[in-house]
Amino acid sequence: MKDILVALNSAAKNHTTQLFKITKATGLTISEWKLLNQVIAGNKTQEVLSEITNLDISTLSRQLKRLVEKEMLKKTAIGKDKRQLIYTVTQKGLDSSEYVSNQVKSLTELVFNHWTNEEKNLLKILINRLEKSLDRI
Repeated sequence: MKDILVALNSAAKNHTTQLFKITKATGLTISEWKLLNQVIAGNKTQEVLSEITNLDISTLSRQLKRLVEKEMLKKTAIGKDKRQLIYTVTQKGLDSSEYVSNQVKSLTELVFNHWTNEEKNLLKILINRLEKSLDRI
C-alpha cells in the first residue's frame, strides 16, 4: 500500500490528466477553463480577476488574450482613455464551460460510483484535516 501523501499526489495527477483531456476537447487548457468560469461568475476586469485567481497581471493578460483569440471571451474598452478592459463571455465560451462542467461532473460520478455517502463525507473530513495540518507547517 502506498504512503498517504504519495497516494494522494498520484490521485491528484490522475485527476489532472483526466481534466486535461476534458478541457482539451473544447480547445481550452485547465487554467483557461477556470478563468473563463471566473468571468462567467461576474468577475470582469483584470484587477478583480488578478485578485481572485492570484495570477500576476502579465500571466492573466496572456490567458485572457488567448480566450479572446479562441472566441470564448470578448473585450470592451471603457473609461475616458479606453484603457480599462471589461471581459464578457461569448456563447462559445458558455457552451465550452458547460460542456467541461458536465464532463467533470460525470467523471466525479464515475470515480465515486461505488462509494457510500458516509465514505465520501469521511474522505472530505480527512482531506480537509490533512490540508489544515499541512497549512500549519
